[in-house]
Amino acid sequence: MSEKVIVIYSGGMDSFTVLNKALEDGKTPLALSFDYGQRHKKELDYAARVCAELNIPHKIVDISAINSLVGGSALTDDIDVPEGHYEEPSMKTTVVPNRNMILLSMAVGYAVSENATKVYYGAHSGDHAIYPDCRPEFVRKMNDVCAIANYEAVEIVTPYLEVSKTAILTDGLRMGLDYGKTWTCYNGREKACGQCGACQERLEAFRDNHQTDPLDYE
Repeated sequence: MSEKVIVIYSGGMDSFTVLNKALEDGKTPLALSFDYGQRHKKELDYAARVCAELNIPHKIVDISAINSLVGGSALTDDIDVPEGHYEEPSMKTTVVPNRNMILLSMAVGYAVSENATKVYYGAHSGDHAIYPDCRPEFVRKMNDVCAIANYEAVEIVTPYLEVSKTAILTDGLRMGLDYGKTWTCYNGREKACGQCGACQERLEAFRDNHQTDPLDYE
């Protein structure tokens, strides 16, 4: 039987690629998604459809109660989602305090209970400017903690930590993935806005790969 791993799966293009990367690597993934009160909750619907199609066990866990503790983000509070690229300081309003440490901690607990050896998540270099919990030093420290936090060591795996979203898309296209099955926009409306940092970075990745994004935009 192949090695069992947990994949933190938001339904976005990065985690979609990571999920398929785990499959390509011969792993048996268990997908874990979180409802943390994000305004773009429709990403969870995309995640559920993909997991059903691939016959991958999938849990969606409601942790929205944490917003009484970790507010102040444009993704969860009544704050306008900023427009512009991730390199711009305004995008700091999309930071959810301590989000990845919280999600990784729960995913590691799930891994231990399922006898899984690794937790995969989709941090990449494009996130480094704005999100401290996507930076290499954070991943290294989390790995140190997860090696000793339980009787069983669990490894945090970030296949794309040092590369851009453009490179992630390149690898996904190599695997023949359909990115119409993913949702990226921080505004959870019917169509993607095309203006927020998440949309702009996604569209840039498609342009760099000389491809057309299959999503509809406003």
